[in-house]
Amino acid sequence: MQKKLMAVAVAGALVAPALAMAQSSTVQIYGRMTVEYSYMDRGQGTEKGDGLQTPGGSSIGFKGEEKLGGGLSAWFQCESSADVTEGGDGTCTRNSALGFKGGFGNFYIGRWDTPFKQASSLGAGVGSESTGTQGNSALMVGSSTGRIGLAGRNIWERRQANTINYNSPKFGGFDVRAAYSTLEATGLATGANKPRLWSLAGIYNAGPLAIGVGYEMHKDAGNAAGGGVFSVNPATGVIAASAVTANQPGLDDTAIAISAKYKFGKLLVGGGWNKQEYEIGTAGATTERDAWNMGVEYNISGPHNIEASYSQAGDMKGTAGTATPGLPTVGGNTGAKQYQVAYRHLFSKRTEARLAYVVVDNESGTNLYTLNGLSASPAPLGAKQKAISLLVKHTF
Repeated sequence: MQKKLMAVAVAGALVAPALAMAQSSTVQIYGRMTVEYSYMDRGQGTEKGDGLQTPGGSSIGFKGEEKLGGGLSAWFQCESSADVTEGGDGTCTRNSALGFKGGFGNFYIGRWDTPFKQASSLGAGVGSESTGTQGNSALMVGSSTGRIGLAGRNIWERRQANTINYNSPKFGGFDVRAAYSTLEATGLATGANKPRLWSLAGIYNAGPLAIGVGYEMHKDAGNAAGGGVFSVNPATGVIAASAVTANQPGLDDTAIAISAKYKFGKLLVGGGWNKQEYEIGTAGATTERDAWNMGVEYNISGPHNIEASYSQAGDMKGTAGTATPGLPTVGGNTGAKQYQVAYRHLFSKRTEARLAYVVVDNESGTNLYTLNGLSASPAPLGAKQKAISLLVKHTF
């Protein structure tokens, strides 16, 4: 009996600190796994085929918060990609930061979705996904992706590294969000070039209505020699020096966006519009493009939902030439349309599936726009691409 009591005492001495630590710890583990299977027809001159990807934020993360007193809290988040089809790409590669929040708002430093992305995606994602074959971000904003540098001038929904961020307190559902990137995050400062990202948004989200207005500048994103970009390898962070011209004045790219959604009982409607403007390596020369979309989601009954969306990219207009690296071609009939219909089934609060039919229809002057998540199409100008796609999500 004495030996048994001794064993219980030793076990208690070992377990008690662990239990106490578990009770005082604020760390949470969370995540989402996604798998999308698509069968695609990429247009005349290309082969039909299928593909797998893990779009829409497939990830695993750790987050926590410590109350410091006086309404002040310290918090952290480390979220990493979790690609179940090909493997991950490192630690803290998605929204990850260290910050302080309180009555003054929320101040944090790290890699995070820009305020522009948070505003523009509010209504633009109604009736569709953002990324993957069922996504519309490639047509609407160039793509939705994490970026280390300012590579990819026409990409506007970014998860920017090395940013300093601030969210104001909420006033009746409204708050202001701002972010800027440090120089080493966005390119090599050479001569007059000081590449940096600035992003600002105002967002209202209360009850059935959500509205977002965003503005973003990619300062010194190009160079005067030919409208190139500060190209950064996202895997290594190495800057492609050939894309940077020393002692040349920088070229700024800007975009504005308006997005909104509203829920009427079982019906959710939403949409968005954005306009992008690019400075090119000729005095006073610019190009610009706008895009818009509308979407609906309707709950038929229980787990059964029907969804639809329409997105349209306008022609690339402006005074610049037609062959600017990293940008769509300038000229008429250089836009595209994307439309899709889908059925979404909610198995539970954490597991769902979405079956969609998606069409991307390029106008006669371009083949730039593709089914989201795929590389540029080798198809002829005006190619129409179609896909049937099944997306499964599980959150934890």
